[in-house]
Amino acid sequence: MDSLELDFSLDARLDNDCITLGDFPLCRLLLMNDSQYPWLILVPRRAGTTEIYHLSKEDQQQLMIESSEVSETLADAFGARKINMGMLGNIVSQLHVHHIVRQESDPAWPGPVWGKVPAIPYTAEQLEEVGEKVKSMLSGEVAFTTP
Repeated sequence: MDSLELDFSLDARLDNDCITLGDFPLCRLLLMNDSQYPWLILVPRRAGTTEIYHLSKEDQQQLMIESSEVSETLADAFGARKINMGMLGNIVSQLHVHHIVRQESDPAWPGPVWGKVPAIPYTAEQLEEVGEKVKSMLSGEVAFTTP
């Protein structure tokens, strides 16, 4: 573990809006607490990182590997019409990558999900179901550990 990982802390807004599912070799995996969309977020565990080019070349490659694993898992687990990915960072500057399952029936289709409708938090039962579904499918080539 290097000093950048030792000094890593999750932005308070991400910590407030999400549930931690576990860690990949580089990124913390979060579930956005909005039951309207299966929505995962990868956050590289590197202190002070706000842009992809702040990561080493190896970490950039690892981020792409983990992002592909998350996208494929979401598509398979939830029958996605499309996976939307985004890295805006205008409000939360800590580097994080959104992976959102989109369906033609979702409340924001075909536009972006941000600001369209208020979030509807998961019930405890829904949270358990979605969390277990995602975790059980993350058994690919990328190591994943749960808290």
